[in-house]
Amino acid sequence: MLLRRILEACAWHGSALLAVSIFLGLFAPPLARAMRFIITPTVVGLMTLVLLRVDFAAVFGYLRRPKLVLWLVVWLMVGAPLLAWAIVRLARFEGALAEALVIMATGCAATSAPAFARLVGLDPQLSLVASVLSTLAVPFTAPPLALGLLGVALPLTVGGLSARLALVVGLPLLLSLAIRRLVGEERLAPWGRAIDGAAVLLVALYGIGVMDGILAGFLERPQFMALALVLAFAGNYGLNAATALALLPFGRKIALATGLLSGNRNMALYLAVLPPQTGFDILAFFALCQFPLFLSPFLLKPLYRRLVRP
Repeated sequence: MLLRRILEACAWHGSALLAVSIFLGLFAPPLARAMRFIITPTVVGLMTLVLLRVDFAAVFGYLRRPKLVLWLVVWLMVGAPLLAWAIVRLARFEGALAEALVIMATGCAATSAPAFARLVGLDPQLSLVASVLSTLAVPFTAPPLALGLLGVALPLTVGGLSARLALVVGLPLLLSLAIRRLVGEERLAPWGRAIDGAAVLLVALYGIGVMDGILAGFLERPQFMALALVLAFAGNYGLNAATALALLPFGRKIALATGLLSGNRNMALYLAVLPPQTGFDILAFFALCQFPLFLSPFLLKPLYRRLVRP
């Protein structure tokens, strides 16, 4: 079937496709502007596809390891932000970008974390657990940390985050369970790689949309945007490495999967809830964090292949 072959090709070339999408959105502003309006539907669709591929037995297996789950959540949501703040202080780095870097570290794991993990050969089940639990934890951890460390008030509420979680996790869970029941596991199984390809396509559409306005920022303030981009890469891959080391006692595969999702934080959440009066510098940094996120499969997949090799 032609559609299935096309989607499977998207899965095989997913890393390159995501890298292309972010630059397509950057250099085609009208396309990025048009795609911005479908960001939420693509997130819901992506999570539905992710859940169609999830091994729920493996997910519940992780939930039956409370020491791992507790350490994972505490490190992601408290340890990593404190580490970022300590590094910023020791480096005497001040200003809006310093604040943005620490706030980035307080964010929950990206909704797309399971899809990215599958692309690079890491554990998507653990990524799903971490993404959901960190989203549940973020209204309790991020506001007090941002206020206590930086004096910045984050407008995150339990009610607002709960509604978002219901939309991006609850609705896809119901849809995926309905599809599994109607279609059947045996008929879904041969489509596994095609489902991965469809997920890649949705992430690519999201990547195009989040680039809306970024080219204008580079044209207006090229030096600042270049510095912010370098800092976004440093923050993403720095958190990745630090988290992998912190989780290493639980095994290399768990450490690497957790490191990847720790670097890839959900900045779209902050972009959605921060008030209009938030400074351009912070908002621009959060948008630029999409570059290391979308390029991580392309850049890091060869490294992960070496590290997870028996």
